[in-house]
Amino acid sequence: MEPFRVHILGCGSALPTMRHFPSAQVVEVRGKLFLVDCGEGTQIQLRRSRVRFTKISAVFLSHLHGDHCFGLIGMLSTFGLLGRTARLAVYAPAQLEQILQMQLSQFCRDLGYEVDFHAVNTTTRQIIYEDRSLTVETIPLEHRVACCGFLFREKPTLAHIRRDIADYYKIPVSQFNNIKAGSDWITPDGETVGNDKLTAPAEAPRSYAYCSDTRYMPQLYEQLKGVNTLYHESTYGEDNILLAEKYYHSTARQAAQVARDSGVDQLLLGHYSSRYEDEQVLLEEARKVFSNAQLTDELGVFEV
Repeated sequence: MEPFRVHILGCGSALPTMRHFPSAQVVEVRGKLFLVDCGEGTQIQLRRSRVRFTKISAVFLSHLHGDHCFGLIGMLSTFGLLGRTARLAVYAPAQLEQILQMQLSQFCRDLGYEVDFHAVNTTTRQIIYEDRSLTVETIPLEHRVACCGFLFREKPTLAHIRRDIADYYKIPVSQFNNIKAGSDWITPDGETVGNDKLTAPAEAPRSYAYCSDTRYMPQLYEQLKGVNTLYHESTYGEDNILLAEKYYHSTARQAAQVARDSGVDQLLLGHYSSRYEDEQVLLEEARKVFSNAQLTDELGVFEV
């Protein structure tokens, strides 16, 4: 099976600490790399993670708070210094475009590659990226500024040829794609060999949802049905639920409620407040509601 992984570069919140970097992660899908959020220090973390800079094909920014985007211009500059020539797509709320153009004109006059900006409407669910194997959809969230999450979803693949059966009936390789697409095989003697005998089912498509800064949304689970792995911010514990409500953030328990209600396989917690010296308390709160909750940490890698 082709890899589908999440590389955590930063899982802290707005106030920098010695333990956590601001929000940033790389989603690796079938050999393609996508950067999700780009807090300060992201390019340093990319170095440490050994993720190849040149393979990042798109950047997705959930919203325009500094702990999610302050690292972008520095990273773009470094890409240029490394000799990048491939175009880079940036998907973000529309308000970033003018700021980004000003930064590029001031600091990156000889960048050496094109940056294609795509304005994202954070208020509606829509596909904003698509290629042969993947789609990326927005997930409208509720924060103090325009904000959305992102849903990475594999496209279904074709069935697998059962080579032993194909060889037995001497089926030419030129017919394999037709059979993968659902065709039967008719032998020279007129016998029909059913497609179900010639193929094995393809792996089920996998999906990963990144839910950045948001207050608890009781109906959010409806947008996450069928998702395998969910990253949901868990800035606070229940001891600070009033702060969560004030600043439009979620508690670990609330993140777990979303995971439970949506039926995901795995919950990743992150965006921790600097108040917590040990995030174990957040994990314990989450696991009381949803058992397969995990703490993220810098340079951790999670399989979807």
